[in-house]
Amino acid sequence: MIPAEENMTILYNCGTVFLTVGLLFFLSGTVGLIRFPDIYSRLHALTKADNVGLGRIVFGLALQSGSLAVSLKLLLIWLLVMIASSASCHLIARSAMQKNIQPWRRS
Repeated sequence: MIPAEENMTILYNCGTVFLTVGLLFFLSGTVGLIRFPDIYSRLHALTKADNVGLGRIVFGLALQSGSLAVSLKLLLIWLLVMIASSASCHLIARSAMQKNIQPWRRS
């Protein structure tokens, strides 16, 4: 049997790993926002990387919290952010299409 204190240390360390991975996803989304050539690829990079990054951060915080209630609240926050992110991404892309902004093509 693993002692309770050692078990909490393992959960805390696993949570730290997930937090670090989540921050790396946020960083890659930011780099994609800066480096990609058009609005459509920037939206894709930003929404995908941020949703995955936030998911990793929520999972890491849930591991570190040690409370089921806090974990469920964090999961609800992640779900609401995913819904808002996909809706706002869709609205921005639709607006760009209506303004006839063409996707970037390699010349």
